[in-house]
Amino acid sequence: MNPVSEGVEATAATAGDALLRADTEELPRACGGVVGTARLRERPEDFQVVELPRVAPSGDGEHSWLYLRKRASNTAWVARQLARHAGVPLSAIGYAGLKDRNAVTEQWFSVHLPGRADPDWSQLDSEALQVLQVCRHSRKLKTGTLRGNRFHIRLRHAQVDADQLDQRLRCVRSRGFPNYFGAQRFGRDGGNLAAAAQLLFGERRRVPRQQRSLYLSAARSALFNRVLAVRVADDTWDRPLPGEVLQLAGRSACFVAQSVDAALLQRVETGEIHPTGPLCGSGDQLTLSEAAAIEQCALSGCERWIEALRRLRVDAARRPLRALPADLSWQVEGADWLLTFSLPAGAYATSLLAELVEQAPPR
Repeated sequence: MNPVSEGVEATAATAGDALLRADTEELPRACGGVVGTARLRERPEDFQVVELPRVAPSGDGEHSWLYLRKRASNTAWVARQLARHAGVPLSAIGYAGLKDRNAVTEQWFSVHLPGRADPDWSQLDSEALQVLQVCRHSRKLKTGTLRGNRFHIRLRHAQVDADQLDQRLRCVRSRGFPNYFGAQRFGRDGGNLAAAAQLLFGERRRVPRQQRSLYLSAARSALFNRVLAVRVADDTWDRPLPGEVLQLAGRSACFVAQSVDAALLQRVETGEIHPTGPLCGSGDQLTLSEAAAIEQCALSGCERWIEALRRLRVDAARRPLRALPADLSWQVEGADWLLTFSLPAGAYATSLLAELVEQAPPR
């Protein structure tokens, strides 16, 4: 058992244990069962991610922006290397989002260097880290400042019916896929979620700010997945219901649909707007009628989690129930399938892959 899980065993029984038992592999899939197996991430190069930034550095300012390629390294480790090399506190480092460790990824970081010249960044170059570009900017790179990510993924030794996988990919390309939070959000063996229970209901009340944010995010993510799982099972994850909170694509702005008409359905079908699920916290309950009833039913038994998030004044928000991949294409190389696509910020490539194949055991 995970050590953190052991620490919350006593509180789990009274703190929404159904949420702690959540398993992302058991979530219902929109297109039916997987069509075969494949080896995923056998090498870091099998999972390549390129960040799609929302803003570009201007060339002037007290923040040094670095475009880096990392291999088999996590984002937090890179941030620590930058801080150590520049002789600045970790709080001086900025990045738009966390990227997978077992991958080759390219992303921007910022380093606050007021009144200072850049150190020799080339000294950081190694097999794990390469500095591709350096440019100055007036502001720190903040979390969420990205449009999305571009993925290049190799499914190795795919044991699939080629026609079935081709049809499934076409379905995902046209319809999208359920926007589940991936297993990496919850940590190894669900450790982040277990730590959230200890933070909210146990004795572990003082944790570093970054860890606190990670744990609370895991709790909200698990609650969201519960709602989305019900909508997938009902086949309503990509269509609006009366009382639905709808979000404009690529924006945080939302509105409530009191009823559903042909014009609204058309906007959803074209991807202009998306049905949403709750990121629970403090704030008004926006959904009404049928949509509200489904959310209330899906979250039954998790009331203490939701109340604890409200007590900590975590702001409530909404997240699209579906993700639409852009420019999804694929090709076959022997027994391997190569997928290329872009996803909006916050969407998980692993949730797309879950609609296709099951991970085969390593050789």
